[in-house]
Amino acid sequence: MSRVHDIADLGGLEREILTLVWRQESATAESVRAELVRPLKESTVRTVLRRLEGKGLLRHSVEGRTYIYRAAEARGRAAARSVKRIADWFCNGSVEEVLVGLVDAEVLGRRELKRLADRIAKTKWRSQS
Repeated sequence: MSRVHDIADLGGLEREILTLVWRQESATAESVRAELVRPLKESTVRTVLRRLEGKGLLRHSVEGRTYIYRAAEARGRAAARSVKRIADWFCNGSVEEVLVGLVDAEVLGRRELKRLADRIAKTKWRSQS
């Protein structure tokens, strides 16, 4: 299997289709096509789904003659990889610097910071046991 591509490297249609697969959890080319804003042929959607699978972002199973696509990883995990890439590029790998920047720029509000602190506390607690 090829290296998993970063979602930031995807084109607009690829991102839109990947988002639909995440939302549907399992999707066919027809179910994706039906939810697209712009009308596309099913063959075009199938091509994009195969391309996303080739990039390691989707997997498929076959039921009868129908390909059923699922995301290769959860949306949050893919987003975390993208944030790590940003940290590597702009902050010499420091995710902390990225988070501090988000706080300083007021991208994260009090509620998000509280949820994040609670999650960190739970994670830390789990790793100590």
